[in-house]
Amino acid sequence: MAKIDVMTSTGTKSGTAELDDAVFGIEPNTAVMHQVVTAQLAAKRAGTQSTLTRAEVRGGGAKPWKQKGTGRARAGSSNSPNWRGGGVAMGPKPRDYSQRTPKKMKRLALRSALSDRAAEGNVMVVDGWSFEAPKTRDAVAALNAIGAEGKVLLVVDASDEATWKSFRNLANVHVLSPGELNVYDILNADKVVFTKDNLPTAPAADDKASPAPSSDAPAPADNDADAVSVIDDPVADSDADGEVNPDDDTPFGPGSAHPLDGGDAPSDAYTIKGNADSMLYHPQESPFYSRTVAEVWFTDAAIAEAAGFSLPPSMQAKADEAGEAS
Repeated sequence: MAKIDVMTSTGTKSGTAELDDAVFGIEPNTAVMHQVVTAQLAAKRAGTQSTLTRAEVRGGGAKPWKQKGTGRARAGSSNSPNWRGGGVAMGPKPRDYSQRTPKKMKRLALRSALSDRAAEGNVMVVDGWSFEAPKTRDAVAALNAIGAEGKVLLVVDASDEATWKSFRNLANVHVLSPGELNVYDILNADKVVFTKDNLPTAPAADDKASPAPSSDAPAPADNDADAVSVIDDPVADSDADGEVNPDDDTPFGPGSAHPLDGGDAPSDAYTIKGNADSMLYHPQESPFYSRTVAEVWFTDAAIAEAAGFSLPPSMQAKADEAGEAS
C-alpha cells in the first residue's frame, strides 16, 4: 500500500496513512468514468422543456385566405411551422434524461477517479479540522497551511457542523459527506482532502466471505451445482463475486423470489418473469418471454399484479379486447 503524509490543520505533519491499493491504486478506466459522469450530468437535467406543436398552438382553425386569386402563396392554417407564431416542428418535449448505471460500474468509476487523483499526488489527508466555531477566515488559513490550491473537494463527516459552516462560503471549495462522494466531483476537483477517519478503504475479505455451510445443510443437486437461491441460503455467495444475495427471499411478498445466479427460476413453481425496471411481468405465452432476463420470479400473475407489475401494453390490449368480446 502507498503511504501518504497526514497533516494537521496548521500544516504540520502528524504521521502517515496507508492508501488502500484496491481503492487508490487501480488502473483508471476512462471509459467507465466517462459513462458514469455522463449519467450523473444527465440526471441533473430537469427535462421540463416544452414547445407547442401546430396542433397545440391557439387559433389557426380557418384558412387565412382563399386558395387562388390573391397572388399569395397557398396557406391552409396560420399554425404552420413556417408562420410566425405558428407551431414548432420536432421541438423538445418534457422527458426524463436519467440513465440506469449498474452498481459495479459506479464502484469501478469511483475507484478509478480516486486512483487517478492519487497517482497525480492530489489526494491529501488531514488529522482533523479543529474549528472551535464556524469561521471562514480559519478555513482559508487551514487550506493555505496544508497547501490545498485550486478547486478543493473536502470529505467531511456530516456531524462536523463547524467545519461545514467554515468552508461553505468559499467558492473554490466543495464539501461532501463520505456517503456523497461521487465521480464527477472528484474529477472536477484539483485536490481531494480526506480526514484520517473517513479515508476510503475496500471491504475486508473476511467481511465479504460467505459463511461455511453447516454439516446438516442439504447439498445442491450434482447436475445443478450453481442452483443456489436466496430461498435456500439468503447469504450465499454462489457466484463468488464477493457479494452476498439479498436478505429478503420474497422481494415482493409471498409468491415472489429472486432469480438464481444464472437468472433461472428457483423452482418449477415460478413461471412468470418480472422486470423491476419497467415493472412489467411476462407469462410464458408472452412474445418477450425468451428475451427477458428475470429480475424477479412470480408463481402467479395475480401476485405479480398485486405487487404493482403489469402486462406489456401489447398483451394488455389483447387481453382487454378478449374481455370485451366475451
